[in-house]
Amino acid sequence: MTIAQKRPAGATLDNSFVSRLKKQLPNLIPPATAIAIFLIIWQLFAFIPGATLPGPIQVVQDTWILIFWPFYDNGGIDKGLFWQILASLKRVAISYTLAAIVGIGLGVLIGVNQTMSKALDPIFQLLRTVPPLAWVPISLAALRQNEPAALFVIFITAIWPILINTAVGVTQIPQDYNNVAKVLQLSRKEYFTNILIPSALPYIFTGLRIAIGLAWLAIIAAEIVMSGIVGIGFFIWNAYQNNNVSEVILALVYIGVVGLVLDKLMGWIQNKILPAEQK
Repeated sequence: MTIAQKRPAGATLDNSFVSRLKKQLPNLIPPATAIAIFLIIWQLFAFIPGATLPGPIQVVQDTWILIFWPFYDNGGIDKGLFWQILASLKRVAISYTLAAIVGIGLGVLIGVNQTMSKALDPIFQLLRTVPPLAWVPISLAALRQNEPAALFVIFITAIWPILINTAVGVTQIPQDYNNVAKVLQLSRKEYFTNILIPSALPYIFTGLRIAIGLAWLAIIAAEIVMSGIVGIGFFIWNAYQNNNVSEVILALVYIGVVGLVLDKLMGWIQNKILPAEQK
């Protein structure tokens, strides 16, 4: 009589992890190779006599404390990179949320109302081309404090792709959907929730995804100019003022990684919410 042996749960988990890793290897090898080549080229350029930028080896040697102890807090603005990035992310979260609410609301308004669209479009087209740094002196003059001024700069930078994409999504609703709404005599609330928002959702998410990247760029620019506040932007400016180029490079790496994570997170949310036929 054969007795079946029970396999340990840990072995099953290990096999599952290994199988998933093998499936991901074809996707991981190309970017890992590209990064390795980039680092080698960068290091070779750093060996050239007269090179002013440190190579990756020198950057790690100069900033190993910041890399391995990102949670230190000595008070004031003397904080580890974790707290610097967290402070910036909090500002982005507040202003981005407000930009999403206002941008979607105004986008729907000008999308369904041609008169409002014609009246406001020139103003929106004018304001959306203003760079984030140009808003800094205006926000400081109006609000008189660094924190609300930084929040305003993020807000005014992030709102335009959300607003414009939402308006385009509303105007692109198929006429057949509108005809069906008239035949069924849907109320405004039913039309809004069952036709308008679902149809415009892909455009809205496109705007939200673009806006999260712009918001992250805007906070860096705002914090560089607004001295004395905790944030990754001011950390970069302070490191540059103290001639700590390696710290500037390390902060740029962190900024890129966080920006990539934010974009992937928004893409993941988009895939979870949008129906399969709208992806």
